[in-house]
Amino acid sequence: MTRIASVLLPLPLPEAFDYDEPEGMGLAVGDHVAVPLGPRTARGVVTALRAAAGGNRPLKPVLERLDDPAMPETTLRFVEWAARYSVDPPGLPLAMALRGLRAPKPKPIKLVVATGQAPGRMTPARDKVLAAALTPMTAVALAEAAGVSAGVIKGLIDEGSLEIRLHTVETEFAPPDLTLPGPTLNASQKAAAGVLTGMVAQGGFQAALLDGVTGSGKTEVYLEAVAAALAADPGAQVLVLLPEIALTQAVLARFEDRFGAAPAEWHSAVPPPRRRQIWEGVATGRARIVIGARSALFLPFRSLRLIVVDEEHDGSYKQEEGFIYQARDLAVARASLEKCAVVLASATPSLESLWNAEQGRYRWLKLAARHGAAELPDVQLIDMRQTPPETGRWLSPPLIEAMKETYGRSEQTLLFLNRRGYAPLVLCRACGERMKSPDSDSWLVEHRYTGRLVCHLTGFSMPRPDRCPHCGAKDSLVSIGPGVERIEEEVRFLFPEARVAVFSSDTIFDAEGARTLIQAMTDGEIDVLVATQAAAKGHDFPLLTLVGVVDADLGLRGGDLRAGERTFQLLAQASGRAGRRERPGRALLQTYSPDHPVMEALAAQDRDAFLAAEMAGREMAGLPPFGRLAAIICSGPDPEILETYVRALAAAAPNTDGVDIFGPADAPLGLVRGRRRKRFLIRADRKVDLQGFMAAWRARARPPGSVRVAIDIDPYSFL
Repeated sequence: MTRIASVLLPLPLPEAFDYDEPEGMGLAVGDHVAVPLGPRTARGVVTALRAAAGGNRPLKPVLERLDDPAMPETTLRFVEWAARYSVDPPGLPLAMALRGLRAPKPKPIKLVVATGQAPGRMTPARDKVLAAALTPMTAVALAEAAGVSAGVIKGLIDEGSLEIRLHTVETEFAPPDLTLPGPTLNASQKAAAGVLTGMVAQGGFQAALLDGVTGSGKTEVYLEAVAAALAADPGAQVLVLLPEIALTQAVLARFEDRFGAAPAEWHSAVPPPRRRQIWEGVATGRARIVIGARSALFLPFRSLRLIVVDEEHDGSYKQEEGFIYQARDLAVARASLEKCAVVLASATPSLESLWNAEQGRYRWLKLAARHGAAELPDVQLIDMRQTPPETGRWLSPPLIEAMKETYGRSEQTLLFLNRRGYAPLVLCRACGERMKSPDSDSWLVEHRYTGRLVCHLTGFSMPRPDRCPHCGAKDSLVSIGPGVERIEEEVRFLFPEARVAVFSSDTIFDAEGARTLIQAMTDGEIDVLVATQAAAKGHDFPLLTLVGVVDADLGLRGGDLRAGERTFQLLAQASGRAGRRERPGRALLQTYSPDHPVMEALAAQDRDAFLAAEMAGREMAGLPPFGRLAAIICSGPDPEILETYVRALAAAAPNTDGVDIFGPADAPLGLVRGRRRKRFLIRADRKVDLQGFMAAWRARARPPGSVRVAIDIDPYSFL
């Protein structure tokens, strides 16, 4: 009997398409196939097979079964679940799951080897080459081994005494050595590790929140759970999610020390051919430990037994464009589908995770003290109203004095400012014009290293002009506010002998650069590190004893419902870099609002009081975690067409109890890449099926072709 194959395509289509399975093809769920789609051929994945029951029209046949590792059924179910959760077509998360497979295969290398055919004329040089060419090697290596020139090799190839063979290097994933001993754990760590290893041994879906202060040794604890998962099953796989590429390098080293083998790493800096090798290694089960960014969650694991989400509170886990999702939440969902354990680790957990722990949904494991002799740093507030910096400067006298003392003891300082570039704003003092990106409302950031003005939203950049583009005044453009480059300039002026470095995405371009800078800091080759949030979490620098937060109020400006929470998390993480070994540390926070609840909580190191107040405010307003939020973002090039559509969309909203709709309103960034933007914000009680509500609403008002509509479940950005 013929069968019908449902094939999901990695395109923004609402459902899988049906195709006829040719006789003898023998398809199975998860197979990769080539199918006709209009005038072209497309790749897809078989999601279901059923007996053909006849129909009123013939189906197009599947063209070919592709020779790629099949996608595990649990991965397919996860893709479909993620689409329903995010109210998006299932083809979008499938495209992410196939991302590694779409990368090119590594190019084969050319090797030369002796054929056994004697050359027409033998010389001592040729004799050496043929003696060395019994095993295949590159022409360069063969010439070096025989001590001859490349011309001798070419001559032997032309005569047929050597032949060229194409060789594809197989990727080896070294198996973890589970006999290596783990580190010595203190009593608190042992208790937490015992719970996690017990969860892994028991099997099935279980979730735990590993809540430990900075420097308490959370990584060592979850490493024991990783070891237990790998030991329980020779085919078991483990996924560890990290929010930053820079952080990946430090954790990779910890894993290599613990298991004697480097894990597979998955993030945007991995070259495409290597990405394909890792995808295939995961799909075949050869890659047993994967450490990666949020997109690693969509890899085709064959036997996933543990997921770890390190720094689970971090906003980098939220994908804001394309397929919009929160990787922390999807990690819990994937663990549920895979029937495996998931560990969320953080020194400053998100309110959502803390609420789930309080409700008993997650096991709550606490590490209240730092490991070994290290103690938490002393945190002090610098009231910038009382001790302001000199005119044109950004570092206050108390912070400068602390830096002098630290430098005098040959210890390190970290100056934290979560703002890239030299200055966040450039304006004309003649006419007041603010330099903006063309067709966008975002300001251009000055980058002094490159002499350019850059839009961090759209990527637009231009040389810094010598006159105002608006009024034409010459030399009238001034830089307003500090970025990390400007702070570095000030530090070099104050400490001309000090070794100063900047750690941001503008100065560190790849994983190797991050690894080099982190190693230099660890080895004490840097006296003052000026950094954005890339260095504010997860790193352990033995000589770092002073952290100075240049603008502690930055995250509280123009905030959203998570502004206080995010600021507390970021500054607590940054402060926690100080004094992580035997030397005591301290953190100085420059603020113009020392009486703000966030600043008071940081100074008192009273996280629980701050969280209790934050939770109470959220509960009164019915905001997450006590309620649900969603956003609709509409954009289009024509303001009138966009306005007409959003009004029609507002009128089409379903009338549902427990749902509040705000908008439509102009987005704070009302113009991006030439497209006007409007937003809706939806608040719903927890009992409401928010995804069902959003899907039904969108279906009631089809947008015109020029208008794009994006739905964001649990939004983190309100711009």
